[in-house]
Amino acid sequence: MSFAIAGVELSSRFFLGTAGYPSPLVLEQAIRASGAEVVTVSLKRQLAQGCGKPVSNPQGQGYFEIIRQSGARLLPNTAGCHTAAEAVTLAQMAREVFDTHWIKLEVIGDTYTLQPDPFELVHAATELVKQGFEVFPYCTDDLVTCNRLLDAGCRVLMPWGAPIGSGQGLLNPYALRTLRERIPDVPLIVDAGIGSPMDAVQAMELGFDAVLLNSAVSSAHDPVLMAEAFRLAIEAGRKARQAGIMAEQDMAVATTPVTGRPFVLA
Repeated sequence: MSFAIAGVELSSRFFLGTAGYPSPLVLEQAIRASGAEVVTVSLKRQLAQGCGKPVSNPQGQGYFEIIRQSGARLLPNTAGCHTAAEAVTLAQMAREVFDTHWIKLEVIGDTYTLQPDPFELVHAATELVKQGFEVFPYCTDDLVTCNRLLDAGCRVLMPWGAPIGSGQGLLNPYALRTLRERIPDVPLIVDAGIGSPMDAVQAMELGFDAVLLNSAVSSAHDPVLMAEAFRLAIEAGRKARQAGIMAEQDMAVATTPVTGRPFVLA
């Protein structure tokens, strides 16, 4: 079933990062296996890796060209930025390079946990919205920060499940559940910390609209197979949410009714 993100109809609820894959060919195959219609790219880190030149595969096909040919929508990010000013400048560059007004806004406040700086994040979001960007802010699961980002004009929120690349899953389901309950009409995407398909199922069962991850696929022994596993997990979690998950019980509840009368099978 399709859903709308920033005015765009999507059928896949799997957003995939494109960093750290063993080869461009594996990246291409993983995108295809994931079914993702939105992929993230980092202008700052990619230029650093390629010394300002596109990274090519053995056949000479550029990294960015592979992503473009996948047919997925590009979501550039401001990874590596630590101030609002730096993030705004990089977002402007990304809009020119990728020809899109979508931006995944990252403003890091702590280099150890890569936790977002809520003050610089809100400041950058406010400025970028004024400049016509569709801002996808990477934030913590703090309800107050999320509301400030909505006040700044963001129409999508991307709270973390755990620190980036940690693979710890959803460390605070209570906070995420609270966000979903208190912000029911805004698309929410769990971003960062996802380690296994089980984490993706949990995120979808909590009612989140989509999941964004990178390392859990790119660092797998078989990234292509893992991309498919996450695709299926996200679909399963969404269907479970729609179907209605049974309530937990404190004691056993018999599933087969007992009549109280013996019977004999003929």
